[in-house]
Amino acid sequence: MRTFFSADNFSKEKVRKVLFGNKERQGLLKMVAIYGLLICIGFVYIYPLLYMVSTSFMNRDDLLDTSVKWIPSSLYLANYVDAASSMDFWMSFAKGILIAGLPTLCNILMCMVVGYGFARYNFRGKTLMMGILLFSYILPSQVTMIPTYKFYNDIGILGTIWTFVLPALFGNGLNAPIFILIFYSFFKQVPKVLTEAAAIDGAGHLKSFFRISVPSAVPAMVTVALFSFVWYWNESYLTELYVQGLTTKSIWTNLVIQLKNFDTSFNSKAAVGDTATSLSEPVRMAATTLSILPLLVMYLILQKQFVESIDRSGITGE
Repeated sequence: MRTFFSADNFSKEKVRKVLFGNKERQGLLKMVAIYGLLICIGFVYIYPLLYMVSTSFMNRDDLLDTSVKWIPSSLYLANYVDAASSMDFWMSFAKGILIAGLPTLCNILMCMVVGYGFARYNFRGKTLMMGILLFSYILPSQVTMIPTYKFYNDIGILGTIWTFVLPALFGNGLNAPIFILIFYSFFKQVPKVLTEAAAIDGAGHLKSFFRISVPSAVPAMVTVALFSFVWYWNESYLTELYVQGLTTKSIWTNLVIQLKNFDTSFNSKAAVGDTATSLSEPVRMAATTLSILPLLVMYLILQKQFVESIDRSGITGE
């Protein structure tokens, strides 16, 4: 009577199939290699985040105690209170929403119109305009930074939120060429018979756009909204240069700018002689966590819609 451990069950052919797989299933060695590589890559990305969150809850004793590595002795929330106070969290958060949100809405509207025009209509110079569009994305922003700064100063919008909103209204917002190409690729996939049937029923160009194309472009709109908001939120240099202005005293700021100025603002609000606290690493990590927390919450809430939107709009990466 043959048992499970007989030589037939452990033949070389079966061992080879288990280790290297076949056409129907992947082998054990390949699975171990793939998951091992994914775990290593994931650890590289998640390690700084884990270190930041863990350190942000440590008090000064935990920081000086060499035996405390990852898990603090207690959740020391005073770090977040100090960081929020020095960064003026709620006011900076509200202004950051406006700085990132208003240009994002303009980007969605204008880039959708431009992308629809490129996708649906054939006109003279279309290829040239597409080439200029791609060139404008390749062109480094440092090349146009000084002329743009002078132009904003001449028209009197330097140090205001209009330095972000006005370019977005004309389809030239932050990374707008990418968003135009996203809408272009999406509208290219929409069957033309839908707009042709609407035209037969008497619908004009605008009616076909708002009644047929815009409702079907929701996946692309979600993708553009998330990318645009994150890019505007994380853009610290241009925000500091245009929105705040180098020579103006602007009220506009956001959490990323406050994080850059964290040491100065925290030192000014810290108690006299409490230098160790004002320069403590846990408070710095708490401030960094607060600056990225809105983006993490937004991604957790919209994760499902984001993945579905990328899948439906045909976007595979940047």
